[in-house]
Amino acid sequence: MVIFLSKFRRIVTTYRRSLHPIRHGILFSCNIHSLVEITSRKIIKPSSPTPHHNRFLKLSLLDQLIPSTLTATIIWLYKNPNGSNFAAETSETKSERLQESLSKALVHFYPLAGRLKSPALVECNDEGAHFLEARVNCQLSDFLKQPDIKLLTNFIPDNDPKTAQEALGSVLLFIQISVFNCGGIVVAASPSHKLADGTSLHTFMRTWAAINCEDRVLGAQLGPPEFTGGSLLPPRELSLPSINASMEIQSLTTRRLVFDISKIASLKSNNGGVVQTFIPSNINLVLAIILKCSIAASRHFKPESWMRPMVLTQMISLRRSIVPEILENVMGNWFWSHPLLFKENETELHELVSKMMQGLTDFRAKKANRFKGEEGFLVVSESQRERADLYKRNKGLYGFWATSLCKLPLYEIDFGWGKPAWVTSPGVRKNLILLADTKQHDGIEAWVTLDEQEMAIFECDPDLLAFGSVNPSISLG
Repeated sequence: MVIFLSKFRRIVTTYRRSLHPIRHGILFSCNIHSLVEITSRKIIKPSSPTPHHNRFLKLSLLDQLIPSTLTATIIWLYKNPNGSNFAAETSETKSERLQESLSKALVHFYPLAGRLKSPALVECNDEGAHFLEARVNCQLSDFLKQPDIKLLTNFIPDNDPKTAQEALGSVLLFIQISVFNCGGIVVAASPSHKLADGTSLHTFMRTWAAINCEDRVLGAQLGPPEFTGGSLLPPRELSLPSINASMEIQSLTTRRLVFDISKIASLKSNNGGVVQTFIPSNINLVLAIILKCSIAASRHFKPESWMRPMVLTQMISLRRSIVPEILENVMGNWFWSHPLLFKENETELHELVSKMMQGLTDFRAKKANRFKGEEGFLVVSESQRERADLYKRNKGLYGFWATSLCKLPLYEIDFGWGKPAWVTSPGVRKNLILLADTKQHDGIEAWVTLDEQEMAIFECDPDLLAFGSVNPSISLG
């Protein structure tokens, strides 16, 4: 029986790949790494020195908890500009302009040019950001027909082995500029997660882009960044309980899905009565669909998982919950990873949505506004203990992680070449779900990473395909 199932799965996988040749990377049938060639590695320093009184920056308690090697990466892809003030510039000139404007931006965002000295301390010594240039040996339009995750990850600077070996864990900003044969440009920014959440990265990119395209009006409107996390929520000596949440080493597959908002909206009026108490957001509905189909795929291959509870850890923003509100120009990490336990039989869409909405409401009412001052340390310690207890009480938990960039105006980043054709932030970690808005705000893009066998079932689930499509083309318009 085991041999039969193994052969059956191979046949199904081979058949499905024959139906979707581009989706599975046959469009780029050569070695993916040969398509992206790193042409230079540079260090970009601030255009003027950081004042001595800003030499050391104390990070917040939330920043302190972030692993030193974790980066927050977003990728912007631009078509070759026509008719802009910078259309006539060569790729080399564009790169030189980007380096010069980055140097000016680092004067304001000076900690990003420093070095991490301890889990909660940055030395703002102006040693600089790592800046990589690369050549992409294909056309942007071909790549966007159905983007290949393996090629996409080669645009991420800290994935470059030499750069990672030399700098990951101490350098606080990585930038990579990749140029397609057609002149299309990729700008990938990877600041250390110690210094930046998604909102902070967006704030930095807006400033850099405004400087690059000499938009003085926008630059004046943005205002200076603030690095006040260490005073709002000071770091502390921590003795955190250990959590046994290790994962099996296995083959993983990442897929991009795009969910149609108009189809998702229809669920709000037909969701098992949930709307009588809650109005589910599009984000929670998309997340619930992904979870439902992921659980079904897991149980197809692992019947024993029917007896295992599931925990969903969501990254919840604290910025609007803390009083006074943490504004966008306040750098650092202002989110909390909140775990939510689902029982073995809580797998229906309305159950998943209801539990997520109730969990979010409870967290915001009881904890979200407490992440400041002395009380912030107490709520962090309390939450860490509760998380450890959750894993101890529920043996054999299998977990999902979800984070969202939705509602961030990422498509407004204009370096002088027009708005980007695509903005994305792929993540490759087992059971990770990463959501972002589409360019026209008519859909939600999701990157989902699952076990390879589970993904083969997941991406063919009719309940999934009723609302979303797998790796659709992206328009250059």
